[in-house]
Amino acid sequence: MGTYVSRAWQSDLTSGLPRRARRSGEYRAHVPDPLTGSPLALQSETDAAVAEAERMVRSVDGSARDLAGFARFLLRSEAIASSRIEGIAPSARQVALAELGQSEDVKGVSEQAQQVAHNMTIVREATTELLDIGRIDVAHIVRLHASLLPDEPKHHGIRTVQNWVGGSDWHPLEADYVPPPPVEVPRLMADLTDYLATGLHSPLVQAALVHAQFETIHPFTDGNGRVGRALIHTVLGRRGLTREAVLPVSLVLATLKTDYIGGLTAYRTADPANSDLGMQARDQWIAVFARATSLACQQATRIAGELAEIRSDWEERLLAHRSARGARRALRSDSATAAILADLPATPILTPQTAHRIHDVSRPAAAKALDELHAAGILEKRSIGPGRQAYAASDVLEMITWAERRLASTRFDTRVSPPQRGVPAAPQGESGADLLP
Repeated sequence: MGTYVSRAWQSDLTSGLPRRARRSGEYRAHVPDPLTGSPLALQSETDAAVAEAERMVRSVDGSARDLAGFARFLLRSEAIASSRIEGIAPSARQVALAELGQSEDVKGVSEQAQQVAHNMTIVREATTELLDIGRIDVAHIVRLHASLLPDEPKHHGIRTVQNWVGGSDWHPLEADYVPPPPVEVPRLMADLTDYLATGLHSPLVQAALVHAQFETIHPFTDGNGRVGRALIHTVLGRRGLTREAVLPVSLVLATLKTDYIGGLTAYRTADPANSDLGMQARDQWIAVFARATSLACQQATRIAGELAEIRSDWEERLLAHRSARGARRALRSDSATAAILADLPATPILTPQTAHRIHDVSRPAAAKALDELHAAGILEKRSIGPGRQAYAASDVLEMITWAERRLASTRFDTRVSPPQRGVPAAPQGESGADLLP
């Protein structure tokens, strides 16, 4: 629900553009109702869908092996997908190399991969900070936004101009949606953070409403989608629904684009004169969000199972290698090899220097462990510059690719529905892998 306000648009363009781009006239901006204190009554089907989605989230968060590594793995996919929504599509290997390049000199990494790696780091750090502070205020969200757009200071801060979605680049007269006028934004953002501090609704409902309200306010001149996605994880984490796993909700919402836009449009444009329709609109959006969350849980569970199979294969390879070398003792749990292997899904490309820093083992021990995992067929060597090599877990990097391809399919199965957005190509020599069950 909300209200519409009429505003006059006076174009200051005089030449150099078609007459249609230089139009002046009246447009209607949408001012949503506050979240705090707003009534909410879900249909029984939606309420049941929310409850089931929350049960599934808790199951994923509490049952995956090696939760820290699993969470980082999903965050990597989520960050790549979030950036891909903005039109950036580097491979998982390039992103992992770019992440390595944040602490070491790595040659041959694309600028797009560096942007995604930066986005991964910032989202991880910012959302972690927001999980642990006492109360989120508008300044925290402004800082999160600025950190996600570090090279675009002109977009930093709450907007003081009118923005719009769709239509002409030059005026809002033909826009698909016009957010509230800038004078209303501070009040609405203050209400949003007040609602963030409450526990009136269930965690999933709160995450859905925060995301939709934020996207409806559209408080920044650019980058609203990135912040809105980060706020989903912030709410779920602060409410205790996810502390370990990061679910690929953004991937699913991007794939179910028609449902996502339809639900968000209903939320934004319900008849302000009819409160019942407003309730139905919120119910429609929450139902879309709950379904996307359930699907994200299903895919996360599938990825966790595939990761467990890879781990089992690693253990067999390492055992066979050590047996062939005559090793009589089992691998020590406190060894450098065990530490690196345990965290490999989270750090699929390493150097001795990186392993030394991450796992707090000596550089000689790190180098020896990486060589052992390479000799066992678990890691591959890759040049990252003159005379310098990194060790890559290709199994993990390929699994990321397959997961992303599936998550871009509206049926989450590329055998029956091809990817609906830009995704990495199948790894060379394995074009039939999409046909695997």
